[in-house]
Amino acid sequence: MTELDDILVSGEFAAFREAYAPAVHPAGTTAVRETVRRRRRRTAVVTAAAVVLAVAIPVGANAALNRRPDPRPGPAQTATPSPSETTASPTPPPPTPSTVSPTPAVPDGRITRSQLLAARLDLPAWYDNAPKTCVRDNVRLRSAAETDSVPRLLADPRYGDLDGDGATETVALVACRYGEASGKQVVAFDRDEAGRIVTMGRVVVTHEGMDDITDFSVEDDGKIRVYVADIQPCCSVPEWSPQRQWRTYAWTGERFTQTAGPTKFGVDPRLTDLTLTAGDLVVGPADAKGNRTATVTVTVVNKGPVDVPLLGFSDFFTIGKPAGGDLSRCRTVPSDGAEACVLDGLPTGKRKTYTFTFRYEPLEVDVRPALRVIHYDAQERWWRDLKFKDNQVDLHTAG
Repeated sequence: MTELDDILVSGEFAAFREAYAPAVHPAGTTAVRETVRRRRRRTAVVTAAAVVLAVAIPVGANAALNRRPDPRPGPAQTATPSPSETTASPTPPPPTPSTVSPTPAVPDGRITRSQLLAARLDLPAWYDNAPKTCVRDNVRLRSAAETDSVPRLLADPRYGDLDGDGATETVALVACRYGEASGKQVVAFDRDEAGRIVTMGRVVVTHEGMDDITDFSVEDDGKIRVYVADIQPCCSVPEWSPQRQWRTYAWTGERFTQTAGPTKFGVDPRLTDLTLTAGDLVVGPADAKGNRTATVTVTVVNKGPVDVPLLGFSDFFTIGKPAGGDLSRCRTVPSDGAEACVLDGLPTGKRKTYTFTFRYEPLEVDVRPALRVIHYDAQERWWRDLKFKDNQVDLHTAG
C-alpha cells in the first residue's frame, strides 16, 4: 500500500469515529474537547490528502498515459494488478543544424581522342579568308590529313582544370589544310550536365600575329602554353627557318586571353643583310669547237648584324657550268632553289670580292644571266636575308 492509500484510509477512519462516537462515549466537556480535536485533526488530514492528491494525480495520470496496458487475463487466470510502472519519455535527439542542399557534381570534361573523333562538334571561327572546306558547324574531325581539306585533329588532347571549377576540361589542336599549309587553332572542350561535348572556347588561332602552332601543354594551374611560329614550314621553307615562341593563355570566365610570353615576333636575330654587286659578264671568243667562256667579278658586303659562316652562290644555270676562278674551290650544297656553291665566311661589316669563270652556255629561252648570294650557317643550312632584294643581280653581257 502506498503512502497516498494510508492517508486516504486514515481519513475515512476518522470520519467513522466522529459519526459513531456519541453513541459509545457520554457527552460532556471532555467529549466536546475530544470532538473539536477530532474535527481539527480531520481537517488537517483532509487538507493534507487534498495536497497529496493535487500533486499525485497529475503524476499518476502521466504515468498512466505512458504505461503499457496490462494484458487481459486468460480464461483460467485471475487478473492481478501489476505494480505501477513509470516509463520516462524518450529524450528527443538534439536538433541537427540545417544543411545546404548538396551542389550537383560538375560534369567531368575529360574527353579522349576517340571520343572527339566520334562526336559532332561546333568549332570556333577559323581565320579570315579560310577555305570553305574549313567548316565550323556540326564538324566530324578527321584523324589524318585529307585531300578535301576538312578539319582534322592533330596529336592527342591534353587535360586540366581550365576554369577552376574542380573538374577537368580538354584541350586539342585542330587544323584545316589549305594548299600545302594548314590553318590551326587550339580549342578547349567540356561536357554539359547531360554529358554532351561542348566547345568551351578558342585559345588561339593562326593568322593572329603568327602562322603556325606546333605544340601546346596544360599547366597545373589551368593555364595553356602554346608553341607558335612566325612562318609555317612548307614548300621551300625549311624546318629550322621559323622563329618560335611559347605563349601562355588563361580562361577569364568568358574567353581565353594571353597572359604571358611575347605578343609578336620581332626581327629574326639569326638573320643578316648581305648585298651583292657585280660587274659585266665578259664573254670571250669561241674556240675551235665553238665553246666560249665568260667571266664576272662580284663583291659581297655583310651589313650585319650577324656573322656569316659560309657564303653561297647560286643561279649559275643562267650562265653556264662553273669553269674556273674562285669557283674551282667551291663545294656544292643544297639551297632553297638550285644547288649552290659554298665558299668562305664573311664577318659582319666586311666585304669580299670574287672572280667566277663559266663555260658560257646561255639558255635558249629569253632568260637574262643572273647570280644570287646566300647566307649559310656552319651546318650548311641556308637562311633568309633581311633585305632579300639586294641579294641577286642581273648580269650585263659584254663582248
